[in-house]
Amino acid sequence: MTTIGIDALGLATPAFDLDLTELAQARGVAPAKFTIGIGQDVQAVAPSSQDAVTLGAAAALEVLTPANRAAIGLVVLATETGVDASKAGALYIQALLDLPANLRAVELKEACYGGTAGLMLARDYVAAHQQRTALVIASDIARYGLATPGEVTQGAGAIAMLVTAAPRLLALADDSAYRSQSIMDFWRPVYTDTALARGKYSTEQYLKFFADCWADYQAATGRTLADFAALTFHLPYTKMGLKALRSVLPQAAAADQERLQQRFDLSARYSRQIGNLYTGSLYLSLVSLLEHDATLQAGDRIGLFSYGSGAVGEFFSATLVPGFASQLHRADHEALLAARRQLSVAEYERVFTDKVPYAAADYQADPAYFAGPFVLTGVTNQERQYQVR
Repeated sequence: MTTIGIDALGLATPAFDLDLTELAQARGVAPAKFTIGIGQDVQAVAPSSQDAVTLGAAAALEVLTPANRAAIGLVVLATETGVDASKAGALYIQALLDLPANLRAVELKEACYGGTAGLMLARDYVAAHQQRTALVIASDIARYGLATPGEVTQGAGAIAMLVTAAPRLLALADDSAYRSQSIMDFWRPVYTDTALARGKYSTEQYLKFFADCWADYQAATGRTLADFAALTFHLPYTKMGLKALRSVLPQAAAADQERLQQRFDLSARYSRQIGNLYTGSLYLSLVSLLEHDATLQAGDRIGLFSYGSGAVGEFFSATLVPGFASQLHRADHEALLAARRQLSVAEYERVFTDKVPYAAADYQADPAYFAGPFVLTGVTNQERQYQVR
């Protein structure tokens, strides 16, 4: 049977960030509430010249080569902050990256679960077309509003995944356990760019979906925590994933508990520095784990829990393949984060409020914040204007 999985992972995030200790002080909150209680240290800040398209294209650029471009037969953009209610953002990305015309380009939505939906769609596509490659992009900008309870869990960025037969990074197992149920824990009406959330209820549902999916997975596979080198989680904020991990750790022996806890901490490092990527949050956790743990070995099984409010949950696994370390880009990603410019709280608030309007009026993005390989320069005659830099 042909192995199908993730051949490469790319990461993009805006060139600006906000120190959450400074935000806490400005909001009259003890910094420990953000850095310990929520588990976040720094938050990526996206100016209006960055959106799900520009960030997604930037992440994809990292994994594309002249050799693999021609093999791409499917481009999936998973996002809950799409730029158009009809046209797929994947088409804008196709144009920015100058990808071939003989491919399918679509956009998927189911809150933060969309990235996993895209990955599973890509896996099935490659199974049927083993000479072709699928490009899955999970790209989002999480916005809750200034001085709101969710402000500390904002963020922005994108993860790109190349899905192929005979992958050089991770082999996907066909072992998913999943649940779906219509609930109202988090949603965003079409007339606003800020989300509505019932925070406590959403956390409860996240934990319930994890418990149910994990129980279903164990029943179907017979596996226990001892079978996993690490568990990775959707991390809208890192404390949420930690709660899920702690809910099952008592099932494991002491040595397994220690290993899983240590590797969770490594998987949360990038999330603590970037924030919430919505569809990309689980895969940011995966990238962080792989790039910060030098003890992982080929054959190690990694568990992944995906959750999207509304709600859909899925638990599945993937196995590291021989030579996987050559596919990682830790130095590049650490340089990307180190090069960001920190904004004051006042400047962050100005950037946050300068946004593409939900209206027919023309709009010009501020060139002072143009950064990265692709930018949205503005909107003219209700058409978004993108630029390759």
